[in-house]
Amino acid sequence: MNQTIALKDGLIINGTGSPGFYGSVLIKDNKISVIRQSSDSIQADVEIDCTGKVISPGFVDLHSHTGLTIFGEPKHEPKVFQGVTTELIGIDGISPVPFKNKSELERYIWLDSGLNDYPPESPDWLKTIEYLNKVDNKVAVNVACIIGNSPLRIWGVGWNDKPADKKQIENMKSVLRECMEEGAWGLSTGLDYPPGAYASTEELIELCKEAAKLGGFYHTHTRALLSTKNNVLAPWEEAIDIGEGSGIPVHLTHYRQNPGKGTYQDYLGLVENARENGMDVTFDCYTYPYSGTTLTIILPNWSKDGGPEALIKNLS
Repeated sequence: MNQTIALKDGLIINGTGSPGFYGSVLIKDNKISVIRQSSDSIQADVEIDCTGKVISPGFVDLHSHTGLTIFGEPKHEPKVFQGVTTELIGIDGISPVPFKNKSELERYIWLDSGLNDYPPESPDWLKTIEYLNKVDNKVAVNVACIIGNSPLRIWGVGWNDKPADKKQIENMKSVLRECMEEGAWGLSTGLDYPPGAYASTEELIELCKEAAKLGGFYHTHTRALLSTKNNVLAPWEEAIDIGEGSGIPVHLTHYRQNPGKGTYQDYLGLVENARENGMDVTFDCYTYPYSGTTLTIILPNWSKDGGPEALIKNLS
């Protein structure tokens, strides 16, 4: 028999953007009801006093690197205990799909293990639908997948630092379309992480045009190398240009002011101007000036030109 649960007398923020209001929430018979009147008459098996607290739906984590480790921790308590109920994986251009064969997938997992770690067992998927079937109703949170441009580049161009020709771009667009038809939400980039970092602005515009046709969005870790003393916003401006050129909504990930580089007004102004021009632009940020990433980020991109084996050779 299902327990009834009452969350009483809290500030309800329902996630729609409307102002919060005080009330109670009753969970009964697999239905969630909002009750605005006095909670005195509400009876439930479990009653939680939420006075002085906020009641809200679960949070969506739009920047998660748990797409592989979640298989070893299906309860996912570090996120669940923070109220996260949905995670987007595949961000920073680093997604666990699509791959032509298991060898390519395992090489890619090795290269980016500093960010995403390893799965507890050898991966047994290649396609988006195969990956989603492994997490659907099997882990404690909802998992949404976005397709990284690094796997697309490995598929269509290889591991090398070279421009994609027209045929290769069409191939990548076709693969992206198939992934989205299987349930992916759009395209992500991590333009400091090869081989996705080798993509040109024009290549990304073409891929985003395809994603936009299917209602997807563009989630981007921008190209830090574009930043100069005279234009600290250049990496973010490239992202806006990609969105404008393809007609796709843009999400700027870890969007924040670096110490001594511009002001917060500069960063907010870029987003506000894009919105005033009709673009759909959002961003996430964190509250500290520095970040963590894989140690290989300190190595120049040419050292990874050719894939994991080339990196090992260049380091030896």
